[in-house]
Amino acid sequence: MFEILREIFVPLLGTTLGAASVFFVRRQLPRAFQRALTGFAAGVMVAASVWGLIIPSMEQAAGMGSLSFVPALVGLWLGFGFLMLLDKVVPHLHQNATCPEGMPCNLKRTSMMILAVALHNLPEGMAVGAVLAGMVAGDAGISAAAALTLSLGIAIQNFPEGAIISIPLREEGMSRSRAFLMGALSGVVEPVGAVCTLLAAGLILPALPYLLAFAAGAMLYVVVEELIPEMSEGEHSHVGTVLFAVGFSVMMVLDVVLG
Repeated sequence: MFEILREIFVPLLGTTLGAASVFFVRRQLPRAFQRALTGFAAGVMVAASVWGLIIPSMEQAAGMGSLSFVPALVGLWLGFGFLMLLDKVVPHLHQNATCPEGMPCNLKRTSMMILAVALHNLPEGMAVGAVLAGMVAGDAGISAAAALTLSLGIAIQNFPEGAIISIPLREEGMSRSRAFLMGALSGVVEPVGAVCTLLAAGLILPALPYLLAFAAGAMLYVVVEELIPEMSEGEHSHVGTVLFAVGFSVMMVLDVVLG
């Protein structure tokens, strides 16, 4: 039970720690640090998607023989499609929101940013829940260590998301404590998604290979659409690229050593 609760709440801890940066910095995090953190998170999430989600998905479907790739392929595209649809409704984190009449631009953009972060966190919470469901089932080839490394990878990716909400709110005049609370609350959807997915384990186990790949597709979409552009913005630098390789390597090693 402790392991399950730990994996569920570790991603929220990443968001909360990022939001807590509002107590220590006056302005946005240094650009070089943001690039490094984003690149590292992107590498971790790609590795987690491959070793923690796609490979277990195909292992679960091994009984299909040469067609064991089908659930992974279908789930992957469903995950991509879900996030593409989500981006039609919610703006990208790096886009400027259009301000309706009577609403300050900064308030509108911050509100949309909170919504964007919260909704993008939902499939990540589902990914944790799906992996935990496989671990509890005992026949999905998923160990407690593998579930933990996935949760840690998501938590690292969540750190800058908490910061990009709380720090702008502070700059707009909100108290530090309230800005921190708003940033932390944007990550609450993750444990909610994880718990809901886990509670439905009995129903989703037959579809677990598809659900694991769905989570992988959603995470990879976030990496390609949000993290990679962010780590490449501004003056040319290899910091994000190098840290991507570091993050991928760390996650790969952890999955083999701990899994």
